[in-house]
Amino acid sequence: MPRGDGTGPRGKGARTGRGMGGAGMRSKGGRGSGPGGNCVCPSCGETAPHEMGTPCNTMKCPNCGAVMTRE
Repeated sequence: MPRGDGTGPRGKGARTGRGMGGAGMRSKGGRGSGPGGNCVCPSCGETAPHEMGTPCNTMKCPNCGAVMTRE
């Protein structure tokens, strides 16, 4: 029997709380920094263009051989 108070059947109210949508880590750039930009060497400051599909931390600095990081 309908109650008329707008709550609907028992257990079928508004779905809120944990796990109900929201972007989570994705909104903070958790999946990468995009295709553009540069990789920079933390040791000597050398920069190289970022190659799409290749993380900067897998590249070696062309100048000194250290592991590059994303700028």
